[in-house]
Amino acid sequence: MILALTQSHPFVGLGLGAVAGAAFALALRARPDASADTALTTATLGIAAGIIVDVLLEPVLRGRAPQWTAAGMRAVFPGFVGWLLFGVAFGFGLRGFTSLGTMLFGAPPGPAPESSAEPTHVVILGGGFAGVAVAKGLERAFGLDPAVDLTLVSETNALLFTPMLAEVAAGSLEATHITAPLRTNLRRTAVVRGRVTEVDFERRFIRTDDDARIPYDHVVFALGAVSNYLGLDGVEQCAFDFKTLFDAIRIRNHVIDVFERADRHGNETVRERLLTFVIAGGGFAAVELAGALNDFARGILSDYTNLNANDVRVTLVHSRDRILPELSASLAAYALERMMARGVTFRLGARVADASAGCVTLKSGETIACETLVWTAGTSPSPLLRKVGLRTDSRGAAVVDATLAVPERYNVWALGACAAVADAKTGAASPPTAQFALRQARTLARNIAVAHKGGKRAPAPFHFDSLGSLCVIGDRGPHRDDVCPAVPARDSRRWIEHGMGRNVRDLLVVSRAADVTSVVDTPSGRLDRSARGDAVRLARRPHHLRHHRRLALCRLRPRLATHFLRIRSAQSRAGGRRTTDAFVARMGPHRKPSGRARV
Repeated sequence: MILALTQSHPFVGLGLGAVAGAAFALALRARPDASADTALTTATLGIAAGIIVDVLLEPVLRGRAPQWTAAGMRAVFPGFVGWLLFGVAFGFGLRGFTSLGTMLFGAPPGPAPESSAEPTHVVILGGGFAGVAVAKGLERAFGLDPAVDLTLVSETNALLFTPMLAEVAAGSLEATHITAPLRTNLRRTAVVRGRVTEVDFERRFIRTDDDARIPYDHVVFALGAVSNYLGLDGVEQCAFDFKTLFDAIRIRNHVIDVFERADRHGNETVRERLLTFVIAGGGFAAVELAGALNDFARGILSDYTNLNANDVRVTLVHSRDRILPELSASLAAYALERMMARGVTFRLGARVADASAGCVTLKSGETIACETLVWTAGTSPSPLLRKVGLRTDSRGAAVVDATLAVPERYNVWALGACAAVADAKTGAASPPTAQFALRQARTLARNIAVAHKGGKRAPAPFHFDSLGSLCVIGDRGPHRDDVCPAVPARDSRRWIEHGMGRNVRDLLVVSRAADVTSVVDTPSGRLDRSARGDAVRLARRPHHLRHHRRLALCRLRPRLATHFLRIRSAQSRAGGRRTTDAFVARMGPHRKPSGRARV
């Protein structure tokens, strides 16, 4: 009625009132506000409706411009007053009729109350690649479902990218470059920082070192591996570990510390002992660390005027007759050749038998005078598996079935380096690498979702074909070796994809290293662990990182090799020198290059 009196035509006002009333009622249907609040809201909506109808729509429908001028606004002012009064009256009337209906017929049915049942608790033990990937997979599988509660227990609060740990130890990367905060990456998973001390399978709870008790319905063991010193007490006491970020930082600080001590020491024998670095092991970790430390040590020699290149010795001790058993024999031989040319020495077929302050003893009885021993020769699954009573194999890894479930334990799962996972199709044991851990995590997350939701869908068995392996062996040096057929950088991808197709087998990956000018402040461990000190080690950026590139070896599955090809060229600011990051390749057996050229 109000709009009928204030609009240009009564029937138009009645129609507008009906439409506006329906719209206002829909907008306020879920708001249990008081009458005054409702009236204020509808008054605001009435003013907005007046602007839309009287200022915009009506003039346009009559073929005129919108009434934005002062004269035009004065002409429609009575209509504004009508809309305002309509809004206020409608608000009070709506609440009045709602209250009357409630008194006569009772309150309308509200939303169904939330279930008071406890949510399903999924607890993941371990914050490495496997554990974080499982948490991410479960987050995708369950979304925001409040019926599932996710918790991850980790000794650290960040995910460590362990394949680049050697780069931190050698000063090529900073610690923050290879870590990612767990709480940032996991959106709905509760992260508990602590060490697991007890798992009660009967009462279904987990206890941490701060005596916190975490209940579970599903528990996932993704605890990884720890260093195994093979019963060598002297090695365990004197050697550096190479598993965590702090291990890498301690090694880097220690290397700079021994250079400082050697630079001011006049005894040549003492200098040689200080600048001799022994790495025990022959796998990826040992080879990458040996190459990185060799480049780092020789790169900072120019900063120490009393030292020369002959004082530095990096020795890798390995019990087998070849390094890098994960790669092909040809690539392993190539890596050995290149590293020896760079100054790394190898003791193949030898074992470390003992270590003491300033000396490493081999099984043959030979001794190596050194202040630095890094142990990468042995790892074993987390000892917690046996402590809590899980069935393990001879290595100490948890026995699991094809679906990654632990037999004889209800809703207990395991994966990664702490589990003995066999491929469901081939029966081959899965290596304890991040690549396999990530794929196992996908399967395990899907299987937990299937177990929770029930139904006819069966858990999936684990199967995965390796994509390949990569190993960084150090800096390429000031010279540019002939490693691939001549091809312009802009045409490399096209030449590899079309000229070599799917026969690409061995790739040599060239990438630039990052600037590093400082060392993190942390306790510095030495060969004799009883002597520790707090110090900040600063090293100028090594010469080998200023203009050169780093060389890496990898072996890829043929059909996936071309997906790893990227060309990225950039114009250097200094002197207009052009630098290129590129994947370059050697031909497979199908076709051989006609010549070799510089990259």
